[in-house]
Amino acid sequence: MADTKPPVARFSAVKSWAGTRTPVIPDDGEGIIRRASLRAFAIEAHCVSVARFADFVAETGYLTEAERIGWSYVFRGLLSRPDSADVVGGYNKAGWWWAVSGASWKYPSGKGEPEAAPDHPVTQISWNDAQAFAEWAGGRLPSEVEWEHAARNGLEDRRYPWGDEEPDDDTILCNIWQGRFPDTNTCADGYYGTAPVDAFAPNEAGLHNTSGNVWEWTADRYRINSLKSAAKARNAQAKRDGDRVMKGGSFLCHSSYCWRYRIAARSGRAPDTAASHTGFRIVYD
Repeated sequence: MADTKPPVARFSAVKSWAGTRTPVIPDDGEGIIRRASLRAFAIEAHCVSVARFADFVAETGYLTEAERIGWSYVFRGLLSRPDSADVVGGYNKAGWWWAVSGASWKYPSGKGEPEAAPDHPVTQISWNDAQAFAEWAGGRLPSEVEWEHAARNGLEDRRYPWGDEEPDDDTILCNIWQGRFPDTNTCADGYYGTAPVDAFAPNEAGLHNTSGNVWEWTADRYRINSLKSAAKARNAQAKRDGDRVMKGGSFLCHSSYCWRYRIAARSGRAPDTAASHTGFRIVYD
């Protein structure tokens, strides 16, 4: 089996932690998550790569949910031949997410499209798939607080892993969208889709790509702490679907469309959902 396990960053136990900041997207439930006592933990320096996930599959014979279902969600811009793609449905009214037959971790844009690059983060992975891998690896998915604590290198308040400087089309600090979403991406950062797991400078703790590249699953259930009726409805739906928190944003994020590559930002999806911009990393007690 190939030695594809990345280094880890270690964090000591802390008595309490709270991410104090002004929420940018309060409807997502941003703000102080909660006060918590964190035990010492170690977190991998980058997301699980395609090569490492291939080791897992080779050893266990595991089939991901996308493989069992037979299709998954693909950003339309990733399709080299969109007219011939085996599209079985759409995901959003805007039309940039397509349900593509055969899309999986090995062929993230479907059969007939290029195989996933070994050194890129594995995608088309559901929360349930990530849980299965974590158990095999002897670790677990991070809690939302652990993920934020590590992305900030233990600091009290920080907008991005590198500080508060805003990345944009000229200041390249992470893998996000550059240009007018969803039709024009200048690829000023060098990538249209995912970048290698160790691309771009890490934070002080050594963690790569906690802003942009791929959304990362966490262990926590998704809930919005708000008394607004819209939040109550979203919470009820999230509870029915079993939604889990995702962090970090992805290569599709842009400040004009999805400003969720900030550390505080969050989203939630059902645990059986997979897509071409979603991966995960592992923590250890």
